[in-house]
Amino acid sequence: MAVHQACIIGAGSSGIVAAKILQERGISFDCFERSDGVGGMWRYANEDSSAYASLHINTSRDKMAFSDFPMPAHYPDFPHHSLILQYFEDYVDHFSFRDHITFRTEVRHVAPEAGGAYDVTLGDLATGETRTERYGAVLVANGHHWDPNWPDFPGAFEGEVLHSHYYRTPDGLEGKRVLVVGVGNSACDIACEAAGVAERCFLSTRRGAHVVPKYILGRPLDAWVTPLSSRLPLVLQRLTFSALLRLARGAQSSYGFPTPDYPFGAEHPTVSSDLLDLVGRGSILVKPDVERLHGDRVAFADGTEEALDTIIYATGYNVSFPFFDEQFLTAEDNELPLFRHVIPPALHSLYFLGLIQPLGAVMPLAEAQARWIADLLVGDAGLPDESTMRRAIDEETAQIWKRFVKSRRHTMEVDFYLYLRQIEQERKQGRRRSSNRALPLVDSEWTIEQPAP
Repeated sequence: MAVHQACIIGAGSSGIVAAKILQERGISFDCFERSDGVGGMWRYANEDSSAYASLHINTSRDKMAFSDFPMPAHYPDFPHHSLILQYFEDYVDHFSFRDHITFRTEVRHVAPEAGGAYDVTLGDLATGETRTERYGAVLVANGHHWDPNWPDFPGAFEGEVLHSHYYRTPDGLEGKRVLVVGVGNSACDIACEAAGVAERCFLSTRRGAHVVPKYILGRPLDAWVTPLSSRLPLVLQRLTFSALLRLARGAQSSYGFPTPDYPFGAEHPTVSSDLLDLVGRGSILVKPDVERLHGDRVAFADGTEEALDTIIYATGYNVSFPFFDEQFLTAEDNELPLFRHVIPPALHSLYFLGLIQPLGAVMPLAEAQARWIADLLVGDAGLPDESTMRRAIDEETAQIWKRFVKSRRHTMEVDFYLYLRQIEQERKQGRRRSSNRALPLVDSEWTIEQPAP
């Protein structure tokens, strides 16, 4: 079987930037996307999309854009999801690689073969036909906001239940008593929308959250985070941002929203400009964790109960790869040990893109990852040995749990500028290493060799 160069799984934001960079580096590739267009979760009509009709980005336009393709100047600071999708469409057409993407094609199985190649089984969703191709490298960019995580509360609820993944509009919530479980960005957006039409809207949070508005003193919130400020000691970063928040919106406890018992920056930020006002007006009632479901009622950890019509679980997602056998690779509890969040140390020529949860936008970080991967694929850089990579993973994991609340929500957390510097450092160090793990690519096929011992 002929061995093609590289396979990219997914044409969302991470997949398309990988495709663009592989093309400019002269690496031939195939990109497979199960939907009928690019954009991943930003394609509202996609069956796997987690976007809702009113969704706007919560990192600013300029910080989210790819380095060599700015978002249009007429875009607002926080564009609607339809504008983000248009940006991705324009990106693909500007760099002319749409013909390398095969749409309506599902990657059904990826299996390693001798010598480091992978057999990729593909299913044509239009015809039902399947075929298997062999690739020297596989780049996984299937996203991590498509497999809903459902909580397992005791008891049973008789009303309507849905996950935020399937929420699109507040239609149907009129006059109902609605509970939103969770306090992430989607949970807060949905609760704010539901509060406008529901009879009562409740928001359940286990630990609370530090709520950050999209603008602080008239500037987009991420404009306050710079490469220079990211080098300050963590305690000073926390103190500075906490002071800015106090100036911008006062103490969140004054609105009636609980202040968590951990410092600012110890969890992924919850971004909402509307939540605190609605809580302060009584339009959203904050509840602690759900203790039990029974019939049309829900009992909470503080001993209170509420009669409800609808529960919306905004309880996050599972990191999953349905095309891998579980014994080959799985992310139990959303933990997947990857060197610099990209490379499994023991697996040859397998790379992950965008499998991070940054304090900032994913897109520029996925671009940096793709440039590093391209260095490795063409042999311009090498990797450290497996034991060194594993030590680095262990050290980084320890740092994550030292800084962040221990939760499956934070297993992939990274600081935007710190992570950019880490990837750039790996690229520089890789150029000085012997390329004993890289397999140089040629124009048509790979010559597969056993990896060096």
